[in-house]
Amino acid sequence: MSDKSEPQNRRSRLITQGVQRSPNRAMLRAVGFGDGDFEKPIVGIANGYSTITPCNAGLNVLADRADRAVKAAGAMPQMFGTITVSDGISMGTEGMKYSLVSREVIADAIETACGAESMDGVVCVGGCDKNMPGAMIAMARMNIPGIFVYGGTIKPGHLHGQDLTVVSAFEAVGQHSAGKIGDQELLDIERHACPGKGSCGGMFTANTMSSIFEAMGMSLPYSSTMAAEDGEKAESAAESGRVLVEAIKAQLLPRQILTRQVFENGIAVCMALGGSTNAVLHLLPSLTRPRSPSRSTISKRFERKCLCCATSSPRAASSRPICTRRAASPR
Repeated sequence: MSDKSEPQNRRSRLITQGVQRSPNRAMLRAVGFGDGDFEKPIVGIANGYSTITPCNAGLNVLADRADRAVKAAGAMPQMFGTITVSDGISMGTEGMKYSLVSREVIADAIETACGAESMDGVVCVGGCDKNMPGAMIAMARMNIPGIFVYGGTIKPGHLHGQDLTVVSAFEAVGQHSAGKIGDQELLDIERHACPGKGSCGGMFTANTMSSIFEAMGMSLPYSSTMAAEDGEKAESAAESGRVLVEAIKAQLLPRQILTRQVFENGIAVCMALGGSTNAVLHLLPSLTRPRSPSRSTISKRFERKCLCCATSSPRAASSRPICTRRAASPR
């Protein structure tokens, strides 16, 4: 924890304090800083918004709420963007060769912006397979106060009294190829599978990683179970901004949070919820950071210790938003 005599702008004071930094302050004034703002901590808002995929299409609203909350809490927010690719759209094409690589590009982009501008903390806002682990890798690597805001899951589509997800469209392709459904049925499923903004509705990579992040203490409680288009998601984003400013004051750092027990909690939650095996792929880069457990932590013993107690897609027909109405993630 911090020495209360230390300034809150431990890092950013390098670019805001002293006669020699007058040109720096002149540029900051052009983006909204005033005379009383140069003693405040600077907080990066890493915004994964894009209209490439519904997973990230709603992030601008959340990033804006976090931005305003950070400023109201006494810090100075600075928003910047990160790239996004969509596995769901790229799947089956040469585009998938860019998928895992994009995670590293995202992590590097967040670290680059925060390092170059001497930011005191970061709020990472993401909602898809690669910007979520990319953000976590960046926060662990930089070890400055950080918090993750999940964009939220999509709500289920509906057709003929059945709930649909994007997987329904994939399955319909197989049914169509087998002659079990016709062209019109395939088109109807396509039109109804993804009804709005949010991450793929099931315990796929995004919802799996959001549950793990929450269990690990890098996101607010219950934030992983909120649907993207519900008002509580925006409120959670604002609260995340306020909490991050308090973490800066206390100098609560990611590596103080990401202990061996915390990683094991995250893995246990993944097993209990029947989460995506991609969790292994995305946790390993963080496991190599200081104060983290060895790679052998992810082992068969979790299969013996943790029972799967969820009934969400793809393990069952139920999509993620239905499960959120029943209960939040295990505490």
